[in-house]
Amino acid sequence: MAVAGQEQKTVRAEARWVHSSARKARLVTDLIRGRSVPEARTILAFSSRAVAKDVEKVLRSAVANAESRPDLHWQGDDLVIAAAYADEGPTLKRWRARARGRVARIRKRTCHITIELTPGLPTSAAPAVPAMAPPEPEPVEEPEPVEEEATEEPEAGEPEASAEPEEAEAETAEESEE
Repeated sequence: MAVAGQEQKTVRAEARWVHSSARKARLVTDLIRGRSVPEARTILAFSSRAVAKDVEKVLRSAVANAESRPDLHWQGDDLVIAAAYADEGPTLKRWRARARGRVARIRKRTCHITIELTPGLPTSAAPAVPAMAPPEPEPVEEPEPVEEEATEEPEAGEPEASAEPEEAEAETAEESEE
């Protein structure tokens, strides 16, 4: 049985020698992988990490690449992030003077950030909810009406005889036996 191998077209953008460690950049690229472009832009805009600005630049570049290619005619809001990753770049080694004529090594790490876009539906596991959507109201359950038992009031002429005093006496007798 022959399987037709269709390669899905992708558009990519890459930023090289970004002054951030690959580990820090991976934390941000993991947040946007598999999401739609507008959703990823929202996530990056509200991210508190400094490398999110660099990732957003790469995302804008990838969208511009997709929109400017004449053979594709893709719209930026219809694209999905197929791949987003950060590879290690070269490490710049610097020295810092320490006590007694010694030195300490400073490693200035860099990374290469790559984003690939494809048209299609988001494949993220997170629910796709607009950022400013109002919360759905929870259904209100009405409490069941409590039926009050009709109690008969004793007539004035009859003495009140109930089983409650006998039960109370039986309980006190059991407690005293123990």
